[in-house]
Amino acid sequence: MTPFAARPPAPRRFGPVNGRGVYALYKRETVRFYRFAWETLAGPAISALMFLAVFHLALGGGEVRPGIGLSVFIGPGIVMFMMAHGAFEGGAIPILFHKLEGMITDVMSAPLTPLEILAGYVLPATGGALTIGAVVLALVAVFVDLPVHSLTAIVGFAVAASLLLALLGLVVGICVERWDGYSAVETFLVAPLGFLSGAFFPIDNLPEKVRWVFHFNPVFQAVEGFRYGFIGEAQTSLALAALVLAAMGLVLGLVAWRMLAVGYRIKP
Repeated sequence: MTPFAARPPAPRRFGPVNGRGVYALYKRETVRFYRFAWETLAGPAISALMFLAVFHLALGGGEVRPGIGLSVFIGPGIVMFMMAHGAFEGGAIPILFHKLEGMITDVMSAPLTPLEILAGYVLPATGGALTIGAVVLALVAVFVDLPVHSLTAIVGFAVAASLLLALLGLVVGICVERWDGYSAVETFLVAPLGFLSGAFFPIDNLPEKVRWVFHFNPVFQAVEGFRYGFIGEAQTSLALAALVLAAMGLVLGLVAWRMLAVGYRIKP
């Protein structure tokens, strides 16, 4: 056995875009997402309704700010929370599953560049997260009369956040080698980012000396930008929120691309 027998062939780096190959990978992951719709769609929808009910019952139906009720405030936060979590799962689980089952060799051996492989994993995760967001938003809108201030902000921050969390999931899926490693990252990184994002409470209620920490949380920036699209108010600058999401997305995209290019922790 040669020293290189344990590694799959490196992806091609140059050449025309293999649209059919990217679409095949995209279609496979998209079909998987809808095949398990009871978990991928029904689960987040039920969780969102439980969050809405618990917070409404626990905190009452008062106003968070003049003219903005509690349900109207946390409704967009719940939608973004579910989208972010769904995007992370959609980016991490498929590639980790393929690694553990040895199916990653087929992907890496296909005539696809690292960028095309990245797109084949990230785009289905992003699309799945947006589908989750649409379903959860439709359910929340049944119980909460959500205004619409800026459709551009709603769509823009939904896409940016879903893409960012999908890239984060892809990087984590490449790095970890077992399911318990994935669970550890989900528990100790992704869950805190979501719960400490201001999705369920205004950070105005916190002491000033700790508020600045939230601005380093990309999920907070995504929640505030998304919420602005509904209520016309944000606890951060929209320009800063867009810059944070774009910068972190670019960094994670470059990291994921490089990992795929060198075959980092990818075994046949």
